[in-house]
Amino acid sequence: MANTPDETNKNLNDEDNFGLPDIEYKPLDQLDESSKAQVEEETHHEEEVVEEPVASAHEETPVYDDEEEERSSSAPVVIGIVIALVVVIAGILIYQFVYKPKQLAKAKQEQLDKEKADAAKKAEEERLAKQAEEERLKREAEAKAKPAEGAIETLSQRTGRYYVIIASSIDGDLVMDQAKKLSTKGVGSKIIPPFGKWKFYRLGIGDFDSFSTAQTSADASKAEYGSALWVMKY
Repeated sequence: MANTPDETNKNLNDEDNFGLPDIEYKPLDQLDESSKAQVEEETHHEEEVVEEPVASAHEETPVYDDEEEERSSSAPVVIGIVIALVVVIAGILIYQFVYKPKQLAKAKQEQLDKEKADAAKKAEEERLAKQAEEERLKREAEAKAKPAEGAIETLSQRTGRYYVIIASSIDGDLVMDQAKKLSTKGVGSKIIPPFGKWKFYRLGIGDFDSFSTAQTSADASKAEYGSALWVMKY
């Protein structure tokens, strides 16, 4: 049986291909453009896949940093407020339970001390008044018991005692005359001669250990001898 022309060509081609299957051939420039487009498409797809998480991480990072900065910046303020409150509360407690009780106790003690001092002063004044009154009564009793004439004494030196002065004069004879008048009434007196820069003779009645006692006696004697009485130490 004779071969057809197609079969003849096929056999010839089989011999050229050495029995291998037929391959569709494309031009080299078409193959390069197709490969290049596929590579660009794959590269673009990889860039999109890679860029998305990077962009997402880049956007979330500032938010995290702001929150941390806000917490770190507000922490000193909170600590400062807490410390200030602790100091204020401690000051109030110290004032109420330490300082204030001490001040009250101090004021109470000062009041007690003042009351004691006032009481002691009043007792001393009463004692001196009583002593002066007793001295006056004693003088009156002595004057009644003594003879009609009172003693006249002229002091020759200083004694350190306090005298109630009823008269003073630069003339010693005048002072002596007044002393004699007192003597006739039964009142004893003492003449103090001039001393120091003073040139006066002084006539005194009674002598005392302290100024306050002598002053009390002088006040009690003003009704009898007038208001021009004073106390002098000699």
